[in-house]
Amino acid sequence: MTADIVIRGGTVIDGSGAPGFKADVAVSQGRISGIGTGLDGNQEFDASGQVVSPGFIDIHSHYDAQVFWDPALTPSSFHGVTSVVAGNCGFSIAPCAPDGRALLARTLQHVEDMDIDTLSEGIPWDFETFPEYLDSVSRHGAALNFGCYVGHTAVRLFVLGAEAYERVQATPDEIAQMQSVVRDAMSAGAMGFASSASATHNGDMGRPIPSRLADLAELEALIAPLRDLNKGVIALLPSEKVKHADVYGIQQRAGRPLTWTALLTIKGFPWHEQIISDNDAARAAGGDVWPQISVRPLAFQMNLREPFTFNMVPAFAKLMGGSEEDRIRAYRDPAWRVAALAELEHGSTFRPNWNSLDIAESNTHSDLIGRLVIDIARERGCSPLDVMLDISLDEDLTTRFRSVLANDDPEAIEWLLGRDGVLLGLADSGAHVSQLCDACLPTDLLGNWVRERGVITLERAVHKLTGEPAKVFGLDNAQGGRGLLREGMAADITVFDSATVAPGPLRRIRDFPANGERLTADAPSGVTHVLVNGVPIRIDGEMSAEGTASLPGQVLRS
Repeated sequence: MTADIVIRGGTVIDGSGAPGFKADVAVSQGRISGIGTGLDGNQEFDASGQVVSPGFIDIHSHYDAQVFWDPALTPSSFHGVTSVVAGNCGFSIAPCAPDGRALLARTLQHVEDMDIDTLSEGIPWDFETFPEYLDSVSRHGAALNFGCYVGHTAVRLFVLGAEAYERVQATPDEIAQMQSVVRDAMSAGAMGFASSASATHNGDMGRPIPSRLADLAELEALIAPLRDLNKGVIALLPSEKVKHADVYGIQQRAGRPLTWTALLTIKGFPWHEQIISDNDAARAAGGDVWPQISVRPLAFQMNLREPFTFNMVPAFAKLMGGSEEDRIRAYRDPAWRVAALAELEHGSTFRPNWNSLDIAESNTHSDLIGRLVIDIARERGCSPLDVMLDISLDEDLTTRFRSVLANDDPEAIEWLLGRDGVLLGLADSGAHVSQLCDACLPTDLLGNWVRERGVITLERAVHKLTGEPAKVFGLDNAQGGRGLLREGMAADITVFDSATVAPGPLRRIRDFPANGERLTADAPSGVTHVLVNGVPIRIDGEMSAEGTASLPGQVLRS
């Protein structure tokens, strides 16, 4: 029988971790209909000398809002990704009552660098509950498969209203209401429940996000529906009230897979070794906890209009609820500068590494681009903070400063890539869009860590991008099955050239609603063809307007 499409002449790496083999792959009616030789198809794609793999899965995205105005979910779709999981860190945009939309938007503005005007113009708000949200995404359509956690912060705001930012203790009735919201979300197909206890997550007016106020008892109460329904993944950011040591008991009592972010490396501080030792012991005893690792340095390009990392210290956090004029007034005040510098250099929550902080973008000081702030400070006889403030004030706070905050130890990353029981995550796709772009994680892994460094095999890398996350999230046997190339499974397929695949450069563009800006990686190399549910959305290294416009993605429901 002639298939709809045949991908001919490639090396099939099927996502299981098994060795690759030469074969054609046939696709019919959105499914893989054959893997072998001599297959016929009405349409053929040449894969000679290239790898044919399952479509890549991005388990840590924040495309909750972007899916409505950018259904192609760029730049992930440029890099071979065919399925994403949104709602991470507890920041789903549903449930959300009409009178809570402004507060939720201000939360996302500060904690995930999402522009309020973009959110206001881009979200249709034809939903309130989480089931209605999934139905809305399905109704509007997407070019990639889209799954989403129900988020703790969103649930707390939905039930407690503005008091979610103020009250540590929810009442028993409120806990019951939140449990009901989570249960309804899970019944409708939420991928799981996500929460954050991270000290880095400050939202409206610089206050800790609502999920940070909740205690362990509330968290476990809201996870209970996953246990009762026996479905979904728990996603956490341990830090304050929920510690790393707590995740094993949480997972054991819930009986569901648990993943947490992020197991990042810090040069000279091998905390990852103890984490892995604890995790290995827990897994040997039957635990199902999956730390997420990344192969990308955690590098931010921030400006002082919205200084995400500096907002962790009180002097900057107090400015988050004010106007831009308030910021400028503070930045010009010598006394404020002295106090802010003292907090930055002696605070316990965040200390900038001045030796890695440079000037990334400047409109009027092009001669300073690429230079370390600390070197300029020595020349000027002032503090590094003075340099940042003075240059920023010259440019209406548009100057961008780049700093590597973590994941700066290549040897440790190499060691982690060789470990079992860890997932590739923290692409943060759709978040911090003006400050970073790590949606290119798959092509970075394949180009840098596989081809250039030879750290892991191609088969292992493909497994970590496909079969492994699919199994943890139950995507390997849901809605046709994903993450593996097997006859009868959904035809999510990525064809890439292992000799040339690479993430390409980052560039700043303005293509979001309300003229919103972002960094993107829109020129990868070596990503040849991408199919979503059998529909080609990328052909011969270029995105297919016809394919993406047909919105072949499905809403992934647990």
